[in-house]
Amino acid sequence: MVRERPLAVAFIHPDLGLGGAERLVVDAALELSARGHAVDMFTAHHDRRRCFEETLDGPFSVTVCGSWFPRSVCSRFTALCAYVRCILIAIYVAWGAWRRRRQYDVIFVDQVSAVIPVLHLLTRSKVLFYCHFPDLLLVQRRSRLRSLYRAPLNRIEEVSTGCADRLLVNSNFTNETFVRTFRRLVKRDVLPGVLHPAVRVPSQTDLERVAERWREHFPADLAHFLEGGPVFLSVNRFERKKGLDLAVRALGVLLTQQVDAHREVASCRLAVAGGYDERLQENREVLAELKVLVATLGLTDRVRFLPSFSEHHREGLFHTARAVVYTPQNEHFGIVPLEAMAAARPVIACNSGGPRESVLHGATGFLCRPDPVAVAAAMAQLTVKAAAERMGRAARSHVLRNFTRGAFGQRLEKIVHEMVDGMSEI
Repeated sequence: MVRERPLAVAFIHPDLGLGGAERLVVDAALELSARGHAVDMFTAHHDRRRCFEETLDGPFSVTVCGSWFPRSVCSRFTALCAYVRCILIAIYVAWGAWRRRRQYDVIFVDQVSAVIPVLHLLTRSKVLFYCHFPDLLLVQRRSRLRSLYRAPLNRIEEVSTGCADRLLVNSNFTNETFVRTFRRLVKRDVLPGVLHPAVRVPSQTDLERVAERWREHFPADLAHFLEGGPVFLSVNRFERKKGLDLAVRALGVLLTQQVDAHREVASCRLAVAGGYDERLQENREVLAELKVLVATLGLTDRVRFLPSFSEHHREGLFHTARAVVYTPQNEHFGIVPLEAMAAARPVIACNSGGPRESVLHGATGFLCRPDPVAVAAAMAQLTVKAAAERMGRAARSHVLRNFTRGAFGQRLEKIVHEMVDGMSEI
């Protein structure tokens, strides 16, 4: 039996902004807090204007440390700087535990595994590492010099990942990638478990409240745009790897199609919302490139951009959307499809990566080839309102059965107790 004593759990996360990784660690902290555990979050960056609301007034503390060290040097060495910033956080956590003479039972680390050996050296805590995806696969090696720079970081990533007391990944897709990538760890039988992310599923009362009041949170012109015809919604960070241009191009194809009178193609539109950080050059460039693409395709009156939106905006956008178009390829898992389905909206996603584990093709949405014609064909089917509503109901039921935050929290609590109590997973 797992002992029901409360644990002290720390989270180390590099940048507590808006994104899938941030949503996961916040949900994990919320669930452990709700189960009576003492939770503290440590990060190198927390912008109170651009974060999840639970980090402002939630049941766990948020401490910023290591922020004095730069994020990059002349827009370079970002990964190395992230390693240093997170190591500074680890030192701060260890110092605080020594000063209070109270160790954390478990320290939850994600994204930057380099802190794990430091934590083992300076604390007696068990360390859980959640791998969203091997970082070494996310880097483009554009030159030999860059490859030389990355080589020691890649080795550090593999060695330090293997130092964790427990390893978790976010999907079967990531698990397969982990096995192919970290061959030395696999030879030592260092293998992760799979803990899918989850979402808070709004109640029917919540959905009705949003339906009544969503206009209050939008400017009049944007509310008019959202009510002007079937809205397809894209929610993602403004990064090139997210493939946001695919949604724009698919809308362009859709609007040229001749379809029967039962479909509302002529008035379709697209809302592109997502995480946007003015500090990040790529975010600025991608948004500018998308605006040029929209103008080039003659879609200026059919596309709206909403960078860095609030939770109220998110709820309103899901309510007004006919469906969500999720464009990343080989996404590690993807929390947005779950959020959309929880709000009873079908999802159109690329037929690769994590969405293949969350979206049921033909039942809760469509899994498509990553090209505008295929995505537009799926969008055309959902211009029939009754079909979209039927899929939306199935999508919500699917999430309620398989991806609730409560089930995620229950599994996570079991894992951290097993780590502390020396039990093996049942």
